[in-house]
Amino acid sequence: MHLGPCQRLLVPVMCVLLCLPAPAAAATAAFAAAPAHAAAAGGGPAPGVGAGVASSDGPAIAAEVARLYEQAARAAETYEQGRRAAREQQAKAMRLERLLAAERREIKRLRGDVGRVARAQYRAGGGGIAYTAKLLLADDPEELMDGHRLAWQAELAVSRMLDRAERAERRLVKDEQLAKAAWHDLDARTQRLASIKRAITAKLENARWKLQGEAERSVAAGRCAGAVRLEEKGRSSTTRAWVTPVEEYELSAGFGGEGARWKSRHTGQDFAVDIGTPVRAIGEGRVVSVSCGGGFGIEVVIGHPDGYYSQYAHLAGVMVDQGELVRTGQWIGQAGTTGNSSGPHLHFEVRLTPHLGSGIDPAPWMRERGAGF
Repeated sequence: MHLGPCQRLLVPVMCVLLCLPAPAAAATAAFAAAPAHAAAAGGGPAPGVGAGVASSDGPAIAAEVARLYEQAARAAETYEQGRRAAREQQAKAMRLERLLAAERREIKRLRGDVGRVARAQYRAGGGGIAYTAKLLLADDPEELMDGHRLAWQAELAVSRMLDRAERAERRLVKDEQLAKAAWHDLDARTQRLASIKRAITAKLENARWKLQGEAERSVAAGRCAGAVRLEEKGRSSTTRAWVTPVEEYELSAGFGGEGARWKSRHTGQDFAVDIGTPVRAIGEGRVVSVSCGGGFGIEVVIGHPDGYYSQYAHLAGVMVDQGELVRTGQWIGQAGTTGNSSGPHLHFEVRLTPHLGSGIDPAPWMRERGAGF
């Protein structure tokens, strides 16, 4: 086919136009490729603070653990109060029972005295001879009258004492009945509280391990899920400058100890506590780091105004972010067993720098500040 000069010029232009994508298709392709390009260039969240990788259930579970922890603490306190009240009421009932037994022994004695007085009067009276006849036959009527008067007064006194004792017995019987009824009511209430306490504890235990599971996924990914903000309801701020990192605990491994789980010596103090136990800042300061992964699992490091640092490790959750100012006693995390941990506990260090290897024995350091453990 023979083409003219103009036709020969148009052929390459048409080929180029046919190879170009439509404008809408090009825009769609560019938009779809943008996230992939950003991810390839490292635009995703970096490991470390605030890089959320845990499931959306994480914050809800942390809040649930905190709520159940507070409920369990209140239930335990109410249960103990009820148990003490029941014990006191039981002691009162038993004390009244002892008093009642003593009062009944006294009544028995007084009744014996009345009987003895009556028998003595009968014997002294000549076996039933009328009082007028006794006066006529007596060698000394006046002496007989005095004796009879004394005997009558004695009998009256004993009768009055017996009457008072019987009234006291009736009062004690009533008080004892009321005390026993109160004791049984309190005992039944304590049993109900114990049942509620067991139910809350079971729920808390289940939630604790869910929280731990979320924490382990964060540690495995090497990324923290970010701070979970929880209300510290019913907790008054402390006026003390320094406090222990947990309120109730048992001490386990101490500073400088040796063990198969440590490369050299133990670098801090371990507090044996349950998963989910609130961990608090020992003093005011600024959060230097929040990190996940490694031997310490989830950990928080706080810098204090005096130049020292405190570390809280093996956590199951955090409640603060890096750079945040914290006050003494503020909740900063929840205890767990992440990282190189043999069981639920808080690993606590006092350091000269924010870094591992600069730790000092925290026990004397805390004692010097009035927060010894």
